[in-house]
Amino acid sequence: MSSFQQQGATLSSQSNIIDINEQNAQQVLIQGSQDKVVLIDFWADWCEPCKQLMPVLEKIAADYPDDLILAKINCDEQQAIAGQFGVRSLPTLVVFKDGQPVDGVAGVQPESAIRDMLSKYLPAPQDEALQQAQDALHAEDFEAAYTFAKQAFDLAPEDPAARLILADAAASVGHTEQAKQLLSELTIADQDSYYQQILAKIKLAEEAADTPEITALEQALAASPDDLQIHVDLALQYHQVKRHEEALELLFQVLRKDMQFGDAKQTALNVINNLPSGDPLAARYRRIMYSMLY
Repeated sequence: MSSFQQQGATLSSQSNIIDINEQNAQQVLIQGSQDKVVLIDFWADWCEPCKQLMPVLEKIAADYPDDLILAKINCDEQQAIAGQFGVRSLPTLVVFKDGQPVDGVAGVQPESAIRDMLSKYLPAPQDEALQQAQDALHAEDFEAAYTFAKQAFDLAPEDPAARLILADAAASVGHTEQAKQLLSELTIADQDSYYQQILAKIKLAEEAADTPEITALEQALAASPDDLQIHVDLALQYHQVKRHEEALELLFQVLRKDMQFGDAKQTALNVINNLPSGDPLAARYRRIMYSMLY
């Protein structure tokens, strides 16, 4: 049994939503706010705006199960506590952090306004995925890094850190065009030393992607554009140097002409399946394969 429960708190089906009374107030508001952000909701059963706000608060609490406590104070039942806070109107929200009130607002608020208020004190949704992406990059697990970085970027495409880390991961798995596009949309203020490192990585990747074998096969394909086996051989070489999109485009040129040609179909599937989880390139070519098969 948690310390909150031992102090007489009533919990909803969400474990981070707690009804406050005189027995648990100090435990939840003072001690609990040392580790988490506590959002106090002053409400009453007769207050219709309070009831309208409750689902919004519960939704926000569900998004931060490990970082936020929603502390509900029924002002009719806990008049002494409400009086200590000087509550004059309902609903009233107060943010508690490190044992102190740090923010608050009275009256019904839109969800966006409440989230904006809490964002100053809560970790950003993308933070965990960004940290996982950074750890994977350091471990040179580039496919995992790309997956985590893509998750972070999808959560916060306006975050320069998420954009930089995704560009780094994209360059590391061979998506140099995507990496360059991501970097091109950064402002000068965000073009720091990390940005320069990613540019250097992109340049090295592009230089490494032009091997003598690839040059010879490209020349052979130019001379014999209808030779399907050259398409497959060049696709394999592209895949080895992480030029995945070019590899898939060549393989699907073959499949559009002859679905049963050699091992082209299996090779295409292997390239797709070797792409990082969440890679939009994989999703696009899986859809194309499905449309061709069915």
